Amino acid sequence: MELQPALAGITVVDVSTLFAGPLAATILGDFGADVIKIEHPAKGDPSRGHGPAKNGVPLWWTLLGRNKRCVTLNLSRPAGAELLKRLLAGADVLIENFRPGTLERWGLGPDVLLELNPRLVVARVTAFGQFGPYASRPGFGTLAEAMSGFAAITGQPDGPPTLPPFGLADGIAAIATAQAVTTALLARHATGSGQVIDLAIIEPILTLLGMQPMVYDQLGTVQGRTGNRSVNNAPRNTYRSRDGKWLAVSTSAQAVAERVLRLVGHPEVLDEPWFAAGATRAQHADLLDTYVGDWIAARDAADVIVAFEAAEAAIAPIHDIADVFTDPQYAALGTLRAVEDPALGPVRMQNVLYRMSATPGDIKWTGPALGAHNDEIYRDRLGLTTDDLDQLHADGVL
Repeated sequence: MELQPALAGITVVDVSTLFAGPLAATILGDFGADVIKIEHPAKGDPSRGHGPAKNGVPLWWTLLGRNKRCVTLNLSRPAGAELLKRLLAGADVLIENFRPGTLERWGLGPDVLLELNPRLVVARVTAFGQFGPYASRPGFGTLAEAMSGFAAITGQPDGPPTLPPFGLADGIAAIATAQAVTTALLARHATGSGQVIDLAIIEPILTLLGMQPMVYDQLGTVQGRTGNRSVNNAPRNTYRSRDGKWLAVSTSAQAVAERVLRLVGHPEVLDEPWFAAGATRAQHADLLDTYVGDWIAARDAADVIVAFEAAEAAIAPIHDIADVFTDPQYAALGTLRAVEDPALGPVRMQNVLYRMSATPGDIKWTGPALGAHNDEIYRDRLGLTTDDLDQLHADGVL
């Protein structure tokens, strides 16, 4: 029997742009949702012009637009707003990331949409949320990385706060949005009703900072920058091998810390009272880093990894993206997947986010051309005629 994807039969209308909302829709599409991507007729999704391109083909869009059926629609025009309502009347999910009040100004607020389709799940993804003093500000994931406390603890102790060189907060928010949507769909199964999701990009990344808010609340402690070190355990750092390769070592578990120090020839520190807990080991990070670093520096990386594995201690090479392409573990998992693109041929990209034994995800196609599915959606789904489409084009609606 052919396995069906988990979200088969779910229709998602994606009117969001850059990057959390669209990536959430991509994730839902990877697991079988029918994603209808709506773009401005003249501008398209900004990701079509973001980052590198090959032969004029935008690579970001090739990834972000996968598994989506793309139509054009100017939502600021009354006729465009009416067409969106017609699409949403039979849809399950709307994902949007306009500034708060924009949909309402176009007559497309959640109250209107839920009256039209009480089963609709409306996911609103914005930098700061739908209310509060910052709600109307423009914002991107970079601001969330700054405001959440992430940048403040990232970097060397004597250096500036460091922002990630990729869309970290947007990516975390995208995964959170996809999870929120599936949660709302599960709730709808029980109640029969949709609901509104208010997701602020500044919040999911804060969740990943773990106990820091509680530590400040209870102890008044503000974590500073520690570079690659951890305030919770040691040794934990990056170390360079004899052949010039970098390796990462972590000792979050006490047993692993003990194995590492035995391996590098310093079992005597296991008898020190401070070695019995991660936080006190971290206070002696200089000493432990010297022991581990000197041992690794005297050996080639391959030999270091073999020795750590034999000792059941945690280690990993510091990969760049080229190394990821050749790593046997990623190859075994199928983490990178070759997908046929009509303009580029086979394109290797990240596979679906996780493996499911009974309802697997899939990548069916790469990001389509702007408006590639206009006829398919507007004729087949909404019953518009050629004359209708011609007039909407002439009016700047499509």
